[in-house]
Amino acid sequence: MGFKSGFVAVIGRTNVGKSTLVNGLVGEKVSIISSRPQTTRNRIMGIMNGDSYQAVFLDTPGVHKPKYKLGEYMVETAFSAIQDADAVIYVVEPDGIIGPGDNLITGKLEEIPQPLFVCINKIDTAGGDKVEITMQLYKDRLKESSIIPISALYGRNIEPLKRKIADSLPEGPRYFPEDMITDMPEQFIVSELIREKALNLLREEVPHGLAVEIEDFHKDEVKELVRIRAVIYCEKQSHKSIIIGKDGRMLKKIGEQARYDIERLLNEHVFLELWVKVKEGWRDSDFMLRNLGFNRF
Repeated sequence: MGFKSGFVAVIGRTNVGKSTLVNGLVGEKVSIISSRPQTTRNRIMGIMNGDSYQAVFLDTPGVHKPKYKLGEYMVETAFSAIQDADAVIYVVEPDGIIGPGDNLITGKLEEIPQPLFVCINKIDTAGGDKVEITMQLYKDRLKESSIIPISALYGRNIEPLKRKIADSLPEGPRYFPEDMITDMPEQFIVSELIREKALNLLREEVPHGLAVEIEDFHKDEVKELVRIRAVIYCEKQSHKSIIIGKDGRMLKKIGEQARYDIERLLNEHVFLELWVKVKEGWRDSDFMLRNLGFNRF
């Protein structure tokens, strides 16, 4: 049998663990993780390499009811990934029901020709017989799918899932070098790591309207380090004060945590400079969305 390869779309509602699953399958952190919904905004590519296969995962934004142009972009990005995929992973929670959001998604998936894997995630948190009930609901609804209960956070059933995905792929070339885990530029990943730390540290204090833009990214050969200047955009002056914190403590903490991960990513010493700017209504601004890399606009 020849080498197998293909693209695998990962789809689901917000905050069901898609990014955690992709990171677990790839073996490295390619997507940021936060308890806040709608963390992933672009279609992020993670690459799982084996001796006889290469699976390229498309980690998509969570499907939700959009309120802004940014939300419309995110939902369109998620559904368009299915069309480009050789297989689809659909991540759900063990709720014991199929709610409105999952009902919308299953309607899109019922007739797809690609292999479909329904991953019932967070089985470590489910009580009673919710996992079994949820599995049966999706067996009845998506009859051609493979139903797999998993815990992406703790790695339960990830290895069997890897084997099933590899077996489902068509024969094809190795699209990317075998030591490559993502096609996203370093600057994009750096901006996402900063946003992740801000989301995790700020929790519910600032609404989800945060974005990060890298203004400068260069190697300082004299100091033997990478200099990065980034701007955190928010939508209100009051949010800016919270992000900076008393005597700049919160911004310093965001920077310290982000720098740690960035240095691991780049394998270089990093000097990270963070600024905070207010851009009211940026999530509905075509100009801002284009500048921040949402290319549909």
